[in-house]
Amino acid sequence: MTTSQDPASDATPVPEPETPAASAFLPPVRRHRWGFGAFLLVEVVLLSSAAFVSVLVGDTGPGPLPMRVVLLGTMLPTMIAAGVAVLITYVRGNGPFEDLRIEWRWADVKTGFRFGCVGLVFTTIGAYLWTRLVGDQNATSAISALVEDRKMSVSAAIVMFVYLWLLGPICEEIIYRGLLWGAAEQLQWRSEQWGRVAAFLLSTAVFAASHLEPLRTTLLLVIAVPIGLARLVTGRLPGSIVAHQVNNFLPALTILLGALGVASF
Repeated sequence: MTTSQDPASDATPVPEPETPAASAFLPPVRRHRWGFGAFLLVEVVLLSSAAFVSVLVGDTGPGPLPMRVVLLGTMLPTMIAAGVAVLITYVRGNGPFEDLRIEWRWADVKTGFRFGCVGLVFTTIGAYLWTRLVGDQNATSAISALVEDRKMSVSAAIVMFVYLWLLGPICEEIIYRGLLWGAAEQLQWRSEQWGRVAAFLLSTAVFAASHLEPLRTTLLLVIAVPIGLARLVTGRLPGSIVAHQVNNFLPALTILLGALGVASF
């Protein structure tokens, strides 16, 4: 005796449509809870720590500043400010790797290196033209003016070189194209592209002005543009860090060789 089968039992099961409960398992795009106030706080920390270091070392008397004062005054304020910026991302956000877009990719390193090399060419041309226009003294950076024609110990010269070439750019990028960039992107723009462009323009201008060297602001803008473009193109911070480091290499090397008395520039 043959039993009849239910036709529905042989049918291919049809997947159920996605429900709101199922889509809830998709990872959401997390927004941080810090903005321009966080950046302003970091700038206050930067300026106040610089003032504190100058008070801490005390009155050094007439003549040039001791090299320990130059090293402390150059490195500590920016390092402290960058540390506060990272701390803010932990307290008010999702941590520095997510909020500041710190993700290691070799493609970003290559892009940053290319932008850094292009920027180095434009910076060299810009510095030459700027020197011809305003003179050597007015075109010299504040750090270069402090160490000009002064010999350092080998250890002090190496510390200064490593900071100017590698560590300083990391700290400055965390502050300007990390924290400030993220604050600008956080605003409600017509599109993400407009937000990135606004972040690029704002961070470039503030970076140049924040050095507090009015006569060199135009030259600093030339320096900042390719660094910002590396951040804009890659969408992550390591690209601009590498571009900044490439741009700083020759000035840092110049100071190193001059401080060791190997060459005079």
